[in-house]
This record gives sequence, structure tokens and C-alpha cells, in this order.
Amino acid sequence: MKIGVLGAGQLGRMLALAGYPLANQFTFLDTTGHPSAGIGDVMIDTDHKHLEAFLSQVDLVTYEFEHLPVALVQDIESEKPVYPSSEAIRICQNRAEEKALFDRLSIPTPDYRLVDSAEALEQAARELGTPVVAKSITEGYDGKGQAVLRDPSEATEAWQRINHPRLIVESFVDFVREVSIIAVRGRDGQVVFYPMAENVHVDGILRYSLAPMPDLDDAVQHTADGYIRALLDELDYVGVLTLELFQCADGSLLANEMAPRVHNSGHWSMDGAVTSQFENHLRAIQGLPLGDTSARMPTCMINVIGREADPAAVLAIEDAHLHRYDKSERAGRKLGHINLVAPTHEALLEKVRACATLVPDAPAPRFSFEGKE
Repeated sequence: MKIGVLGAGQLGRMLALAGYPLANQFTFLDTTGHPSAGIGDVMIDTDHKHLEAFLSQVDLVTYEFEHLPVALVQDIESEKPVYPSSEAIRICQNRAEEKALFDRLSIPTPDYRLVDSAEALEQAARELGTPVVAKSITEGYDGKGQAVLRDPSEATEAWQRINHPRLIVESFVDFVREVSIIAVRGRDGQVVFYPMAENVHVDGILRYSLAPMPDLDDAVQHTADGYIRALLDELDYVGVLTLELFQCADGSLLANEMAPRVHNSGHWSMDGAVTSQFENHLRAIQGLPLGDTSARMPTCMINVIGREADPAAVLAIEDAHLHRYDKSERAGRKLGHINLVAPTHEALLEKVRACATLVPDAPAPRFSFEGKE
């Protein structure tokens, strides 16, 4: 099958690598002028004149990032199947719509307010109690378009710094850890769930994801499965969906945000699961049976950001798997990731600590379950 991908970054690259064994062909439509997929047929469309040629070469369309004009995706849907749908994009790229969907499906979230002025932001901070985090309704990712207010008096400065006409203001959550659940829904409605991952962020950017978690109660996984299944069914979703959550001390989960695509916190599945998130996404959108999502062994993903790690040193670690994106070095840029696999969590943590010393600027890893085993 000929698959069209909107976007031409590392997620598209990894989709193609997973799809070639299925005899898939890939055409990427890049609107940035800076594609980095380095694979398949890449069409650069900065002048928005190549969509018709792109569609003539593909059987169906998917995407690797959700910051796309909804009208564009709707136009494509009138000519070719698009998975996931434009409705998923419409909701996921707007935090107000996303929170409204969570509320409608009884998926708990941190307390929040929507504001459209510095004065309203100050009032929301007083009502919720500081600290609060203010986020732009659209276009924010990897910590961008956000500000933390530790006092309501900081509202004017935060409003000016974010520089967006509408914000969502959320109360801080006293969470034990950040986690994510990834699920896949096929065209026939079949749903499979990956083990939840614990995620460690620094400055809003993911640095480590570890799955499965050794201390995760089955009931918590079941709760997360229920939340994401509700989203999948409500959206009549096809493909991989990611839901990021906060886990509180009592085990309860609060939804942070969702992403309608393969996700950084699921990269561990490339070497740690029976079927990777990338292969399962491709299976789903083509109407093929979904693959086994269980973990082969405990696995941790380490993001390589800004500067490359020494490949020889990394690959000298037993059962280490290096995935480079063939990008030039630049501060804050995701250049690749490393998947480490081990038979026990104790052995895995030893590998992670050793590997982290080889990754430039990688923070010391610390997971919530350490010391509990």
C-alpha cells in the first residue's frame, strides 16, 4: 500500500522503517522546507501547490504531527482516507476543546480556567491558588508557550511573554510521577493497549521513558485503559493515540493532554515490545490485525538532545539500541534516542545510569519506583 504522510520528520522516518517489511511505500509532504525524514519520496510544498500531486501517489494519508490546518486535512479527507481523522486533529491542537472532551467523558483533569486577558489570568491564579501554569490554547509543545505563575502579581508579565490571545490556566498537581498510556484502534474497532510508561521531563522536554513500571497496580493500568478507550471510541479513532497523565500519591490519574499520533514516550516499544507503536499504527490504518503490545523485557528510552552521543560507546552496552535521526546538532533538537533492554528493572537501571553518562547534557535519571523494590 502507498502511504502518504503529512510531515517529514523523525516520526515519519520511523513509520517508514516499520512499514518497509510490510511492502509499504511512503510519500512525505513537507510544508516547512526543512524535511529530515531522509527516507522515502519527500515532496516539499512550501508554496502549497503540490497537494494534488501528493494525493495522486498515495492510497491513504496519515500524519506525524498534529499542528496542521484542519481545513487542509478536511480537504484531503474528501479525496483519500485519512487516519486519524481531522476531528482528532481539531481537538488535539486546541487545549480548550481537549479539556472539554475530557470533561464530557468524565476523564479527570487538574482544575483549570480559560482566560482571554492579563486581568482574567490574575483572577484565575487567585481562584486556583498559586502556583499555576498558564499555557497557550494552541501551538504549544515541548514546554513552549507556557509560563509558571508563583504569585497572581506575575500575570501581566506572563501574559505578555506567552503572547497568545487565549490561555488555559491549570492548578499545579502534587503528582508522584508523569505517565503515559498508548493505545491503538483498528479500522474494525479492535483496541490494544501498551504497558504504561513513566516519563521524566526536564524543562518540558521528555528525557526518559521506562516501561513497564515495576510498581504499577493493575487497577491503575485498567483505569488508564478505560480513559483512552473512551477517547478512541468517541472519536471513532484509527491508529495510535497517546494520553499523558499525572499519577497522584493515591494512585489516581489526572489527564494532561493527548496526542493523535505515534509518540516519543512510545519509542521504547521499538526494541522492548513484541510489536512497536510504529508497526501497529501502520497495521491499524491499513485494516490489518493489530500486533501484540506486551513488553519483551523492561525497557528504557533515553532521548539524545542537542549533541550526539558517541555511537561506539553506546553500542558497547549490552542490548543497547541506538536510533539516530540523521539531523545536524542544535541546542534543544531531538537527534535520536537509545533503547536499553534488560531482564530485570534493577539491571535496567544500572544500564540507564551508565548510558546517561555517555549522552551529552543528559540529566541524572531518577524514577519514582527506585528504592521500592
